[in-house]
Amino acid sequence: MLKNKTIAVVVPAYNEEEQIGMVIESMPDYVDRIVIVNDLSKDKTAEVVKKYIENDKSEVRDLNHRKKIVPNKYNYAEIVVEKMREDENGYYIPSEVVNKDPKNSRIILINHLENGSVGAAIATGYKWCLDNNLDCTAVMAGDGQMDPGELEEICMPVVNEEVDYVKGNRLKHRSASLVIPKVRFFGNSVLSLMTKIASGYWQISDTQTGYTSISLNALQGINIYNIYKSYGCPNDILVKLNIANFAIREIPIKPIYNVGEKSKMRVFKVIPRISWLLFKLFWTRMYKKYLFRDFHPLFLLYHLSIVLFLANIPYTIAVVNDVFGGHKISTNSFVAFIFLAISGFQALVFAMWMDMMDNERLQK
Repeated sequence: MLKNKTIAVVVPAYNEEEQIGMVIESMPDYVDRIVIVNDLSKDKTAEVVKKYIENDKSEVRDLNHRKKIVPNKYNYAEIVVEKMREDENGYYIPSEVVNKDPKNSRIILINHLENGSVGAAIATGYKWCLDNNLDCTAVMAGDGQMDPGELEEICMPVVNEEVDYVKGNRLKHRSASLVIPKVRFFGNSVLSLMTKIASGYWQISDTQTGYTSISLNALQGINIYNIYKSYGCPNDILVKLNIANFAIREIPIKPIYNVGEKSKMRVFKVIPRISWLLFKLFWTRMYKKYLFRDFHPLFLLYHLSIVLFLANIPYTIAVVNDVFGGHKISTNSFVAFIFLAISGFQALVFAMWMDMMDNERLQK
């Protein structure tokens, strides 16, 4: 526990038999539950974790489980939420808790019965922590690329109720450009730029790190059952948090490589896929947050900029044809091209500026 708040760490693991032991052994004592989600590994990851469970002699702290809701005339909405959670159980990857007595185990092993990728594993871990009412839930990779010594700093802003979500930021570390492989550094930078626009958190700069912590309140406030299942899950979570108006913070952390990890991500395959995801998430955020929940002029300005740019296409083609065809440039086409280009650019800039101003309060 930290300041009387219960702490859990979700560890998504796929084929990590060589690394998972290091993660378990280095976990700080204040962590109340280590929730390892084995994503149908083909190696002996599950067997290794089982041995740790059998040999674990650590003190197990009781969790503050939610009390069963007793219906009355004032809490119908809470009953509806509980029913929604029950209905959502079918949307998670099928899984089973391996522990014979999970209530009295510090290390929890959950085996996926189908491979779901990293996002699905995190969703399963989040669900267990939500069901068991953990105050703060962190995520650490199963390959040992995250320093447990930085976990307290990742968790404290959530424990102190300053923000609802904390992300590690490797790019702020002085060694980032030297330690992080060049291809990954480039891919992370590109995706971080696009995620700023899609998520509304304009000050974040390392969107792809999985070293995070989240409050119980935030887990209750977003749909965790449909977190993007693959490597776009950190980006998807940020958009979900922004739509629900949760405050976040980035904490500088060390980039860690060459500790025995084996990367399963192919950068040039992942970037196009996540780029398309971010495009869809941007419009999801626009409609949910700035039209249906609370209308904002930036919604109109973003759409106006697109209409103007689309209307400018035929005039752009006409001007280009005149220039490269050796013809005299049509005055009407040129004026329309300039007017629509400037107007569209202004609408886009004003929309982005309003977006920045509106979400500045959510980054602390």
